[in-house]
Amino acid sequence: MTDLSRYRPNVGVVLFHPDGRVWFGRRAGTPEPHNWQFPQGGVDEGEDLEAAARRELAEETGATTVTYLARTDGWIVYDFPEGWGGSKAWRGFKGQKQVWFAFRFDGEEAEFDLAAHHEPEFDAWRWGYLAEAPDLIVPFKRPAYEQVVRAFAPLAATNGAG
Repeated sequence: MTDLSRYRPNVGVVLFHPDGRVWFGRRAGTPEPHNWQFPQGGVDEGEDLEAAARRELAEETGATTVTYLARTDGWIVYDFPEGWGGSKAWRGFKGQKQVWFAFRFDGEEAEFDLAAHHEPEFDAWRWGYLAEAPDLIVPFKRPAYEQVVRAFAPLAATNGAG
């Protein structure tokens, strides 16, 4: 059994367009090809998980006009790669434990403002298909994204290939 105390609490958001496509952000300063991902971020001490997901979504995308659809059960865990020098690893975390939320975007696309808070996480965004996600993300997060895709597949549009 995994010792979850060594993993940073985190939430992730899959933002669904009303037609079933999903929002992808291109990570600023991250080289291709694995530089697209969903919004995600840390949970503050004592913060409600759904509130954290809504906060992270607003901070990273500017989007606030959303409707709750679903969430994953339990924690989805991934390890940081050996020798990875990210700030979370420096703080002693082995990886991240995540609960993922699915929201439907009900606003206008002008609501998206990647520089809404702090330094932007993303430098571009696009709508795509949920099934694409595991191939777009950095390899060490791929198993987590595969779990998210399975969990939210009933909500998603398909591109004819899945």
